[in-house]
Amino acid sequence: MNNQNENNLTDRVLVENVLHGDTNAFKVIIKNTEGLIAQIIFKMIPGAEDRKDMAQDIYLKAFQKLASFKFQSKLSTWIAQIAYNTCINHLEKKKLLLIENNDEDNEPDDETVEILNKKMNPLNNETEKIIFKKELSAILKKEIDKLSPVYRTLITLYHNEELNYSEIAAITQLPEGTVKNYLFRARKTLRNNLLLTYKNEIL
Repeated sequence: MNNQNENNLTDRVLVENVLHGDTNAFKVIIKNTEGLIAQIIFKMIPGAEDRKDMAQDIYLKAFQKLASFKFQSKLSTWIAQIAYNTCINHLEKKKLLLIENNDEDNEPDDETVEILNKKMNPLNNETEKIIFKKELSAILKKEIDKLSPVYRTLITLYHNEELNYSEIAAITQLPEGTVKNYLFRARKTLRNNLLLTYKNEIL
């Protein structure tokens, strides 16, 4: 079976093959999900060694729990959920800040957040749109990396991985309203930082 056919296998067939002892099927699962998992790990975990250990731990957990996968979501979403929870647990053990504590008492309601997200979405501003489209932009990467782990992960999942609110909610196990609020706050912080730091040079 060639690689193209392997990659076209459905989640169900891949899972069944792994559960029947086909180790190559799990390699296909890793290949199909490693990009998404790497995004989560790299945005949440600072150290190179920790990242390597985290990746191994995540896929070991996925392999051990595979029989419990109920196909209620995409397999990639389920493994991403394991990745996110594993990273959160790691950060909590190290007592690191997970999200910024800014203006929580003055949060807008869900409808307002939805409107503001669209208005504040950097993709709506031509200058910031150029920055966002350049995924390897040193400027944007530097500013995103200044955000807390949860914020920079949500920004990455939404803009780089192009996941929708419900998919991100499934991965993070946060309510969609909370995802929208966190994205709003992350964009607000990122946009303010970009404007503050680069307005004289770029913006």
